[in-house]
Amino acid sequence: MDAQIKKGVLDACVLYAISKGESYGYKIITDLQGVMEISESTLYPILKRLEAGGAVTTRTQEFNGRLRRYYKITPIGLDKLNESKRDFEAINAIYLKIFGGKR
Repeated sequence: MDAQIKKGVLDACVLYAISKGESYGYKIITDLQGVMEISESTLYPILKRLEAGGAVTTRTQEFNGRLRRYYKITPIGLDKLNESKRDFEAINAIYLKIFGGKR
């Protein structure tokens, strides 16, 4: 898969997982199981990029003696998620026109 397309898909999936409610890294990974494989080494740079872009906010809280970082989607993140959905729908329509829904 093209790196730029994969980046957009990963960002959209992470934003979708967080849009269901405040979450943390391991939970995001488990929430995405069955949809796509994502490792911690892939997830955390995505979360950092989304935070830098204002798509998510973070807070830390102690859990079992360790600090856990929680992520929450922002209005900017919701806009990005909706934009991704529209983009994927447009791309899907193009593929269906080209390939006629056949593999």
